[in-house]
Amino acid sequence: MGPARRPRSTDPLELGFTPRKPVPWLAPLLLISTGLRTLLALLFGAYLDKRELQNSLEARIERQVGPDGGLWLDYVADLGDGFNATYSVAYLLAQPELTVDGHRLPRAQTLVMGGDQVYPTASYGAYEDRCKGPYQAALPATPPERPTLFAVPGNHDWYDGLTAFLRLFVRSRDRHFGGWGTGQSRSYFAVELPAEWWLLGLDDQSGSYLDDPQLTYFDAVARRLGPQSRVILAVPAPTWVKAVDDPTAYDSIDYFIRTIVAPTGARVRLLISGDLHHYARYAGPDRQLITCGSGGAYLYPTHHLPERIEVPPRDTLARRASPSRPYDLAARFPDRARSRRYGWGVFARLPWRNPGFGTLLGIVHTLLMLAMAGVAANRAGGTEQRLFSVPLVAMLAVTMLGATLFAKPPSASGKRHARHWILGVGHGLAHVGLAATGTWAWLSLPFYHWSWPLPVVAAVVLYGPVIGFLASELVAAYLLVAGAFGVNLNELFAGQGIEDAKAFLRLRIDPDGTLTVYPVAVDRVARDWKLNPDQSPESSWLVPGTPLTPRLAEPPITIR
Repeated sequence: MGPARRPRSTDPLELGFTPRKPVPWLAPLLLISTGLRTLLALLFGAYLDKRELQNSLEARIERQVGPDGGLWLDYVADLGDGFNATYSVAYLLAQPELTVDGHRLPRAQTLVMGGDQVYPTASYGAYEDRCKGPYQAALPATPPERPTLFAVPGNHDWYDGLTAFLRLFVRSRDRHFGGWGTGQSRSYFAVELPAEWWLLGLDDQSGSYLDDPQLTYFDAVARRLGPQSRVILAVPAPTWVKAVDDPTAYDSIDYFIRTIVAPTGARVRLLISGDLHHYARYAGPDRQLITCGSGGAYLYPTHHLPERIEVPPRDTLARRASPSRPYDLAARFPDRARSRRYGWGVFARLPWRNPGFGTLLGIVHTLLMLAMAGVAANRAGGTEQRLFSVPLVAMLAVTMLGATLFAKPPSASGKRHARHWILGVGHGLAHVGLAATGTWAWLSLPFYHWSWPLPVVAAVVLYGPVIGFLASELVAAYLLVAGAFGVNLNELFAGQGIEDAKAFLRLRIDPDGTLTVYPVAVDRVARDWKLNPDQSPESSWLVPGTPLTPRLAEPPITIR
């Protein structure tokens, strides 16, 4: 692809896209919108499954080999969020060479995006601003090695029924994504690699059954596999970890390995996934299970990862499941201690990152206080009494129900345990206690006794912001306590929107068949950018004001 016109400033009109801030995941409107889209995807996904329609598309099997008979391959996932984190990773991926802990790592000839290429929901505009735009700025023109891009759709890519994903990554013309050429003909793919290695990318639409056209496609791929073949399987989610709470989560992957790959004699030596926004590796007797969802989205904790898992889980309901084998947690990034420290940062980050959430809490608590104050003042027949004491029961019900559901939202996977009920009810009672304390303090002040409607105005102007902040801190305290019991871990970190601690994989397949995995980590992403003085077509448009310092999350992993 020819070089795009280089920008003369960082203005969106010059860049051709708008750099976005991180998604405020606890913003009320965003929670409602994302919840509705998730519900619609769950309700109508089976009826609008575009995988069935892809049977009419060409079923290509690709081949990727480097000039020396080997191959460099990159893997990145969960990347389409705030510009600073997304572009920091894209910038490193695009550089001609990285030197990481003494290892010289050339730019890869193949790039795999492992899912959730955009947040919070899929749309063409969101892809442009949060994914394609940053990656084009990182690699504006195609370099001599002509790298190829393959993408696995994640659950966020599915929220529009896969429409924008297919338009971006599966197309018959203009098959370019910045300096990368798009290589797949469907939402899933198979790539023959050097030395009998294969890369297979699955689309299981949030854990649903694999569709018939996809299985037929991989049946054709399987006819080219044999006992000497080794497989890298890229999947949308690390269901080997999620199966600890939901034993059915791993079933579709196990079915694929058991019925498609295993009969050929080929071995799945590496399973890679995003979805959980950290780096973690489980090592087993015959394969490695790697989660690397650190391409740009908010950090997800590592300190609650189980030290040992069984894959498939023994309590799966699948009648013909593969034999269970133990896998031990071999590495994680960030480490346990750092992950715990990040958790304690919720008190400062939650109100700052989510002002809309604090505003919502302030409104709810202000209404609750006015309702309590109306009852406490016991002004029977008064205007305030009629307006604010009548809905007290309703306000208490809303508070308790909201807190209980927050502990385990209906759309969340896994079972609801007693700890969810106990923590949810306790959280609700804590808010009722805060409201009662706030009501007592408010009645001690002169504002409530002013003439109507001045008390309400004073409550909105004075009480609302203060109680909103205190309620946010109460939620932060709840999230920290609940997180210790494995509840609301996602909300504990999503509410903080931590941009740092990012990672991607750079893999090397040697001509002799040795696979080496280099987990490249960045402790701190760049936050200030300037125009690149290098005006050559392939050079990144923007460079970090403070240089990025990548390192290895753990020593290289060798697989043979």
